Amino acid sequence: MTDFRGAHVLITGAASGLGRLMALDAARRKARLTLFDRDAKGLGLVCEEIHAQGGDANGFVVDLSNRPALQATCAEVLATRGGVDILINNAGIVSGKTLLECSDEAIERTFQVNALALFWTVRAFLPGMLAAGKGHIVTVASAAGLAGTSRLVDYSASKFAAVGFDESLRMEMKRLGSPVRTTVVCPFFIDTGMFEGVKTRFAWLLPILKPDYVVRRIMKAIEGNRSRLIMPRFVMTVPVVRVLPPFLFDAVMGFFGVNRSMDEFVGRH
Repeated sequence: MTDFRGAHVLITGAASGLGRLMALDAARRKARLTLFDRDAKGLGLVCEEIHAQGGDANGFVVDLSNRPALQATCAEVLATRGGVDILINNAGIVSGKTLLECSDEAIERTFQVNALALFWTVRAFLPGMLAAGKGHIVTVASAAGLAGTSRLVDYSASKFAAVGFDESLRMEMKRLGSPVRTTVVCPFFIDTGMFEGVKTRFAWLLPILKPDYVVRRIMKAIEGNRSRLIMPRFVMTVPVVRVLPPFLFDAVMGFFGVNRSMDEFVGRH
């Protein structure tokens, strides 16, 4: 079991959405929080909420797409806050545009935040975990990292990378005989505002998930050392459907409305 009480927990993308809720939940479990986000105002408000409850939280304003700044911030955390016990790579961005509509800069930023930042944070804090003989690395990916769809080419590709990152890291830890654990989280669309406007054809099979529910499941998965959390359960059929020829796989995705789910996307304002 992974115990939050007294643990040093670092969460990226902590100023809003799932990151904020996970920070508040971890604080209630008596964790010591280090929070990353580029939104200084939102980050300050989260820290104030935690402090008002008697919790310990420090916010660091950093843009995860800026590798030198991120690496410098991680070094500052190690120097001032010490090693990290639970690293939750939660930050993510989405453009919601077709491949040809996306700018070069938008595509690069999607990968910098959703995929490459995983490398820089884990490379910063994993050595301390290995030395301590304990630790937990959480990657918040997406169901879009298991199955692609239109208007999510850059996002889905970055989340496929995140899923592969977690899996390969897990294998490396096993090869080393290390007790450091990993958990990858692959949820369907979540009602945080990030995917405002998305639709689902069969809400009883593929519901737009509620943030509080998702956070409860994530925290329970971390505590239980689950290697993978997929929500809702219907998404777990994707690997099975993949045995079909591509034209049949595409037809299944089309029937369930997955390939049209982004048609009315507007995103967070």
